[in-house]
Amino acid sequence: MTAILLRIIIYVAIFAFVYYGAKKIWRDLTGQFRADDQNKRQRDLKERQSPDVIELKRGADGVYRPPGDRGP
Repeated sequence: MTAILLRIIIYVAIFAFVYYGAKKIWRDLTGQFRADDQNKRQRDLKERQSPDVIELKRGADGVYRPPGDRGP
């Protein structure tokens, strides 16, 4: 009886270590991806403010063109 109880405790401990380790790895990875996305967003917003960026508008035919360009 003691051997079965000891075996169950060992299995539960191993499962807990694996579960919490995988959970920590998952949180670290998702946190890093979120930080990267935020950095990319900040960079993109800063690049949009530069004077050489042309904002395109979608025409009636579905083609994106600069403002003032009538197209075909």
